[in-house]
Amino acid sequence: MEDDILYLDRPGGPSLAYCYTPAKPGVKGTTIVFLPGYMSDMEGGKALAVDAWAKQQGRAMLRLDYAGCGASGGEFEDQSLIDWRDDVLFLIDKVTSGSITLVGSSMGGWLMLLVALSRPMRVKHLIGIAAAPDFTDWGFTQEQKMTILRDGKLEEDSEYSDEPYVTTRTFWQSGDSNRLLHKEIAFDGAVRLLHGQKDMDVPWEYSLETAKKIRSDDVQVHLVKDGDHRLSRDQDIALLIDILSRLG
Repeated sequence: MEDDILYLDRPGGPSLAYCYTPAKPGVKGTTIVFLPGYMSDMEGGKALAVDAWAKQQGRAMLRLDYAGCGASGGEFEDQSLIDWRDDVLFLIDKVTSGSITLVGSSMGGWLMLLVALSRPMRVKHLIGIAAAPDFTDWGFTQEQKMTILRDGKLEEDSEYSDEPYVTTRTFWQSGDSNRLLHKEIAFDGAVRLLHGQKDMDVPWEYSLETAKKIRSDDVQVHLVKDGDHRLSRDQDIALLIDILSRLG
């Protein structure tokens, strides 16, 4: 049975779509919150696989769509990185309680770090899947950055969608103002970073760099030699679920 999509209006922002399953009585463990990647939504394969596992285990789980994405209101091109961070914080605060495990895919891995820094008392674990902090810095050529600043946006073909991959000046400037890899990331919980070494979008070396910057000593990087950016094959999902189950 499919989850009902619920909605909450963020003050000063659009209506945000989410699916939430509370924990079964007596089941311990953190609430799992899945953060999709750029131009993605809560109906992606990894999000649904984690959701199905959480239901089997009786664990609390929150999936969500950022403003301008999926079933949420708002225009995609109006959003910034910090708008999306604030969408996540709003839904976490309104919908969940207790300790949280954030699972962030690609750009969601950047957001999970920003959210963890904003809610240090609640976020206990982080799991990054091809996490891409600071990609507005290293993910574009100087020429592309100039196009974004001059024209207001950059449109590129996407291998994941029929729609063009759009980066707006609003988003790019927000990303540039919220880079994390130039200093220590003050998080002390458990961190697991999964990355495919055949990732053509986010070089796996950025997971090593992220691990280096995070203050916690409980940080592991899991490299999948034949894995691509999505890490959505059966064996990749099995690795993700195994890591989730060990963290609790």
